[in-house]
Amino acid sequence: MRTVYAQRRAALVASLTEHAPEVRLTGLAAGFHAVAHLPRGADEQSVITAARARSLSLYGMSPHRSSCATDPAQLVLGFGNLGERAVRAGIEAIGGLLRGDGAGNEADNEAASVRE
Repeated sequence: MRTVYAQRRAALVASLTEHAPEVRLTGLAAGFHAVAHLPRGADEQSVITAARARSLSLYGMSPHRSSCATDPAQLVLGFGNLGERAVRAGIEAIGGLLRGDGAGNEADNEAASVRE
């Protein structure tokens, strides 16, 4: 199972490098999730809302802070229960959102329909 989860983690890192290189990841050694640090000026809740409109669930870091502060904008990205293909498709679908491009582009929208 370690190999399977390592491959999923690698898919997450590679997909973010390709589709949202501005996003920095931390916490990868912690298990089945990572923390995505969004670019300066990104709005955590707006990204979550736009992703959900594409049928993708994202979770913000703010509810896990004692102050519930939304700055800095960070997301918790889980990959433990997703296959590599789903991880790649999900990041591709929201790459524009993570980069801070707003709604993203047509390729982002098409990728949202890909499911494992």
